[in-house]
Amino acid sequence: MQHDRKTICHLLCAGATLTIAGPSSAAFIEDSKASVELRNFYMNRDFRSGAGQSKAEEWAQGFILKMESGYTEGPIGFGVDALGLLGVKLDSSPDRSGTGVLQRDRESGRAQDDYGSAGLTAKAKMSDTTLHVGTLQPILPVIMRNDSRLLPNTYRGAWLQSKEVSGLTFDIGKLDRISYRDSSDSEEMTVFNGGLRNISFGNRTTSDEFLFAGARYQIMPELTGSYYYGGLDGIYDQHNFNLVHVLPIGDNQSFKSDLRYVRSTDDGGSNVDNNAFGALFTYKIGGHGFTAGYQKMSGDTGFAYISGGDNSLINLLQINDFGNEDEKSWQVRYDYDFTAMGIPGLSLMTRYVTGDNVDRGAGLSEGEEWERDTDIAYVIQDGPLKNLGMKVRNATVRSNFGSDLNETRLIVSYALPLW
Repeated sequence: MQHDRKTICHLLCAGATLTIAGPSSAAFIEDSKASVELRNFYMNRDFRSGAGQSKAEEWAQGFILKMESGYTEGPIGFGVDALGLLGVKLDSSPDRSGTGVLQRDRESGRAQDDYGSAGLTAKAKMSDTTLHVGTLQPILPVIMRNDSRLLPNTYRGAWLQSKEVSGLTFDIGKLDRISYRDSSDSEEMTVFNGGLRNISFGNRTTSDEFLFAGARYQIMPELTGSYYYGGLDGIYDQHNFNLVHVLPIGDNQSFKSDLRYVRSTDDGGSNVDNNAFGALFTYKIGGHGFTAGYQKMSGDTGFAYISGGDNSLINLLQINDFGNEDEKSWQVRYDYDFTAMGIPGLSLMTRYVTGDNVDRGAGLSEGEEWERDTDIAYVIQDGPLKNLGMKVRNATVRSNFGSDLNETRLIVSYALPLW
């Protein structure tokens, strides 16, 4: 894929010097905005075994400050964004640390009293094309931020996005560093290799170059397709295909089909070889949502993605993603929006995924696992506490090759606009 990498680099550099004429989207000052999110996060993970650490339990307060400027006037508008992250320990101990909520001291393993980071992003806008350079939080099929704990993870790099053609969104970019959700450090990137993915490396385990490019196109109002390439230099290359169709059936009814295929191969420094297929079908009627899904891994390894981020697998749940070598998994899910009962802001989600056929090695029986999740969330709709959100997340995991877990998360969040 060396030719692909050079092509992407040339396109990215060319994008930085685009001179597409067009009016500025907004004044630099008048369109600026800022907000701070207060996020209180408690997590309890019970390891259902008698050996080693019996549980991980921590409580913390997070502060997420976001500031976004508008753009200067002229054919090319310039601006700047800022992100500030701070996590403060409320409760932890050496025998209960390791939830991913707080940063730990590398020597003692003890949770630090606080941790944080700050990032700046320069931006330029030309017509319907934008370039961001600095701190990034992409949500694309091949590279996704992770926001499942107290603070989100971030990346550093350049990202060009163009929407010049109606219905088409084109993305291209390069990342060189990642900051994990429970760390204030900026590090090179590597591949997640938990469970039984069986990914092995050559002389290098990290890389400072992740390239991505692709597009999403709305073929018709009910049908959207996308293709994205992502590659961690010297470790793996990935091609991601997605097709989503939403069929309106009648009043308050629809049927959604979501098909995904990802091909991952090595890039000279690993043994990555994986085909990931996923199909998800959702029927909605009124406030009810009924979902069924199937996911299959094949190849010499499990699914590859950047460690510390999220991925596009349909069976990515609260704890597992069922992306082990040769794993097959099935999902059933139920959602309910209580707005249909006259209680806007209240929602329920429960799902169950079971996986089998995991390659545990020569002479061992196939690996099997299952996970059950339930989320209950409520967002206050009006009054002095409008937009105050409360969520309870519960998960149960059982496996014959990994840890048995019971987990509960309690999250209270409030976003306060500053201007």
